[in-house]
Amino acid sequence: MPLPALFRHALRLPVIGAPMFLVSFPPLVKALCQAGVVGTFPHVNARPTAQLDAWLTEIAADLAAYRAAQPQAVVAPHGVNLVVHRSNPRFEPDLDVVVQHRVPFVITCLGHPGRVVDAVHGYGGTVFCDVTSAEHARKCIDAGVDGLICVGGGAGGHASAQSSFSLVREIRRFYDGCLVLGGAIGDGWQVRAAESLGADLAYVGTRFLATQESNAQPDYKQMVVDAGVADLVYTDRLSGVPANFLRPSLQRHGVDPDALPPKRPDMGSLADHEARLWKDLWSAGHGVATIDDVPTVQALVQRMADEYRAACALPRSAALAP
Repeated sequence: MPLPALFRHALRLPVIGAPMFLVSFPPLVKALCQAGVVGTFPHVNARPTAQLDAWLTEIAADLAAYRAAQPQAVVAPHGVNLVVHRSNPRFEPDLDVVVQHRVPFVITCLGHPGRVVDAVHGYGGTVFCDVTSAEHARKCIDAGVDGLICVGGGAGGHASAQSSFSLVREIRRFYDGCLVLGGAIGDGWQVRAAESLGADLAYVGTRFLATQESNAQPDYKQMVVDAGVADLVYTDRLSGVPANFLRPSLQRHGVDPDALPPKRPDMGSLADHEARLWKDLWSAGHGVATIDDVPTVQALVQRMADEYRAACALPRSAALAP
């Protein structure tokens, strides 16, 4: 299965650090790239557009300096996630900034990627698109994206209700391009399992949220460490799109996760509530089930690389006939 040239021999582990709202800031992005996995961030984390320009300048300069100082190190490319929905007023000006900086990797979500594909391909960049269904995948393929990110069930943030196993296999039946699989992937064993299912790369979010370089609040990181899958709520009532949220974060702000009011058209149900979505009401994926520490990114990627190598060396099943 083809891997875009941008990623060939450029990663220590076949992993993309997923862009997380209010979590993925330059320190996390740079730490991921320096550890040898792709670092990304949502463009709307930088506010206003002038800050996006500053962040991209900082990230590119610091990674170039790190490469020069550590010529033997595997330093992965960085990327930006663009929300392409028509309701996003930042889309056009921020796309202009992305093009000016010739950002090597761009991820689109919540809309049609065609405008981004044209602009980014114009300077030779690579475009992937988040998809949560086969129907969405087909539209993105028609738009000419370089790869698809299958955001399966159990992912943090906006996630499909469809099992990751089912989603990636369904899309692989009609798409022979680069596939990325996300949804509760947090260790090297799961990265290897994603490859076995037909994915080329794994998409890791919640596990990197609970790292020292993450911009998540300390209480947020601790809640992820303490949480289990039973502490997650999957609902479209908060943001208007189905997503996973941490139940304790809702409860401590007086939002009853078992009695959410109906959502309004094109939005969630919190318009009159003082708790702010994402900032106060926190998201996480099913990966919380196996997270019990908050390491540095470098230490975590090393651990995942060791697990990945162990998974690649698994012996033949004893259940199989000789």
